[in-house]
Amino acid sequence: MLNDALSAAKVAEFLLDIGAVKLNPEHPFTWASGWKSPIYCDNRKTLAFPEVRDYLKKAMVSGVQRHFPETEMVIGVATGGIALGALVADEMGLPYGYVRSKAKGHGMQNRVEGADVSGKRVVVIEDLISTAGSSLSAIAALHESGASIQGMMAIFTYGFELSKERLTEAEVPYRTLSDYSTLLDVGLLKGSIDTDQKELLESWREQPETWDVAV
Repeated sequence: MLNDALSAAKVAEFLLDIGAVKLNPEHPFTWASGWKSPIYCDNRKTLAFPEVRDYLKKAMVSGVQRHFPETEMVIGVATGGIALGALVADEMGLPYGYVRSKAKGHGMQNRVEGADVSGKRVVVIEDLISTAGSSLSAIAALHESGASIQGMMAIFTYGFELSKERLTEAEVPYRTLSDYSTLLDVGLLKGSIDTDQKELLESWREQPETWDVAV
């Protein structure tokens, strides 16, 4: 199922249909980083739709089995990867845990919760890869806890060069169910965007730090 163009297009269509992804090139959103963005992605919305949720779960399982077959534990990344990671682990019959964005301020002050990852071959589940900062922070915490990272699976990636470079440098193999280019192709076919808007959306991906609709 994974890396198949039809499956990637189906995932992109799901994301558009349920409003997990919103495209608004003329009136961009502003990210916490200050970047102007013509796309907003909230893959947590997929949990509210059983058909979508089930498809993503099975696609993730297929991807783990194909690309990271030695996996013996599944770890979700807070917060978007927690629920999907649990679904994947349950389907595969594997132990499960998750990584907090930062350590708790009380108790054991853990970042890795729910599982002892020391010496375990782990696959990491994310909902979205943007700059890969949160993913790599979680992976660093897992390394510190003694995990062996097999790779990472995510629903969607913007495909920024920055994230590719960071993950390559960190030697983290990863796979995604769909991506930005596929999403734009599907959006054009569905009439969600027109050709001019597609060009504007493509220009954003090339220089997201400095992009502005007026450019």
